[in-house]
Amino acid sequence: MTAPSSPVTKTDAHDLRDDAFWDGTPSIVPPETSSRPGAPSRSAPPANASVRDLSRREQPRVKRRGVGRVETRGRARALQAVYAADLRDYSRLRKLAVQVWDDLAITPEERQFASRLVSTLVERGDEVDASLVAVTANWRLDRLGAIERSVLRLAAAELMRGETPPRVVLQEAIHLAERFGTARSARFVNGVLDAYARRLGVL
Repeated sequence: MTAPSSPVTKTDAHDLRDDAFWDGTPSIVPPETSSRPGAPSRSAPPANASVRDLSRREQPRVKRRGVGRVETRGRARALQAVYAADLRDYSRLRKLAVQVWDDLAITPEERQFASRLVSTLVERGDEVDASLVAVTANWRLDRLGAIERSVLRLAAAELMRGETPPRVVLQEAIHLAERFGTARSARFVNGVLDAYARRLGVL
């Protein structure tokens, strides 16, 4: 895999406060259009980034067709926790997740779904990372932006659990990467997870 040019990965507070993420119906890059991924450049998160940057007050709810509302929001809550741990101390993921969710007072249903994903990362994190490294070729995880790394870890954990149709997992991960990263982030996540899912034998 050839290293691409260096796009800007959006991880600043303004871009992460995106109400449309919670209740809109953004376009999704379909998994079928996957090509060899080109990783977005590594970008250090700003010092003032916080988990609240990934959350805003809810707007009137609009259900996304074909995807459960609780599960979609639960993935975003899990992303908040993993992103916070990535910025602070990933070895304290479980504790930081509890702090994030307590602080944001998320609903029990969202918390239950998010907790399953985070628990998988806590218990099988080394396995998840090793499997991702195997399909990202020349791109080490520590060279990726915090958003891309966090989205990949979450999606890999969900695929590993085997409770959600793989295509749904890929679509939701692409959605997260596109909303909180860039279109290039979404394409990269798409390509990596497609290869990861095929390596697991679920696609």
